[in-house]
Amino acid sequence: MKKVLIFFLFFFALNANAVEKETTFNQKLFNEAQSKGKIVVVSSWIKYCSSCAGQMKILKKAKIDGELNDINFNNIEYFSFDVSNKKIADLFNVQYQTTLIIFKNNKEVYRSLGETTKDLIYEAIKSSI
Repeated sequence: MKKVLIFFLFFFALNANAVEKETTFNQKLFNEAQSKGKIVVVSSWIKYCSSCAGQMKILKKAKIDGELNDINFNNIEYFSFDVSNKKIADLFNVQYQTTLIIFKNNKEVYRSLGETTKDLIYEAIKSSI
């Protein structure tokens, strides 16, 4: 019984940070967003990475907050990719998961590694607007 209880606790601990991770990066959409003058936020992740899940939850909330509360996050395109995709990782010179990059006017204006603090991520986005 003790082993079963430990298994369930471990399982729920892993699922607590579960977030749907999918590669949404598309070179054509990235280029279109930049040509339209949008702020572009790109984040990297890898399977089973809890800090990646945390960062992705914050970015998802930022997208929703921008739509609901008019925080000026509406002119932003969000992309994510699995860092094991070497083609995309090399394009952005990303070697680690939980890398966050923000582009404005076709230039990188912000980069962080492992940042999962909502206030700091929101501040980085706000400072890029």
